[in-house]
Amino acid sequence: MAAPSLLRCLGRRVSTQLRQTWSSSPSLQSPLSTLLRRQASSSSSTSTSTSSSSSKVDASNASSIYYLGALTVFTVGMSYAAVPLYRMFCQATGFGGTVMKGTDPLKIAAMKPVEDRVIKIKFAANTSTTLPWKFYPVQNEIEVVPGETALAFFTAKNPSDEAITGISTYNVIPYEVGQYFNKIQCFCFEEQRLNANEEVDMPVFFYLDPEFAEDPNLARVEEVTLSYTFFKSK
Repeated sequence: MAAPSLLRCLGRRVSTQLRQTWSSSPSLQSPLSTLLRRQASSSSSTSTSTSSSSSKVDASNASSIYYLGALTVFTVGMSYAAVPLYRMFCQATGFGGTVMKGTDPLKIAAMKPVEDRVIKIKFAANTSTTLPWKFYPVQNEIEVVPGETALAFFTAKNPSDEAITGISTYNVIPYEVGQYFNKIQCFCFEEQRLNANEEVDMPVFFYLDPEFAEDPNLARVEEVTLSYTFFKSK
């Protein structure tokens, strides 16, 4: 039991002597204090730097989200505008065999038929797989001359037990004829709603521009096909 008591006594004396030496020796306190201040300063600087970097990252992420959101809105808007813009372009130029819109009454009244150029107009009708309609031309073909108006009919029937809305597109073949094929009245690009088991006749009033007969690239064209395709409107 004497040994442990002796060790505790020596420990207290050593501890007391160390405190006295530390208190009476500024040369020992100064380096340690400086080291502690440096560590505290470094820790504060690191914290400030980390906070600043985090703020910059947050700002960068926010800007990226805004840009992506704006791009998404622009893309969606253009997707909706693409169809009418493309339709207007095709009708104005006859691109891709699209029939041009010709409703100028003065031009129509002043046209002179080219009697020696008879063109056979054939009609075709199609429906998409999602539209359960029956759609067909009333007449398979008619004969016209450039500069002369003509009238044709298509029939659409909805044999289902519910009302369905459809919309149609059209073109002519050969495609080069599209710039001369003008429609005055047409059901294309307009929604057509048919009730259950309803059947309707839809007219197409059109003409071939007299300039058709003057185009050397179409000198051998004797037949033109006007084709319509109906799709289910969403």
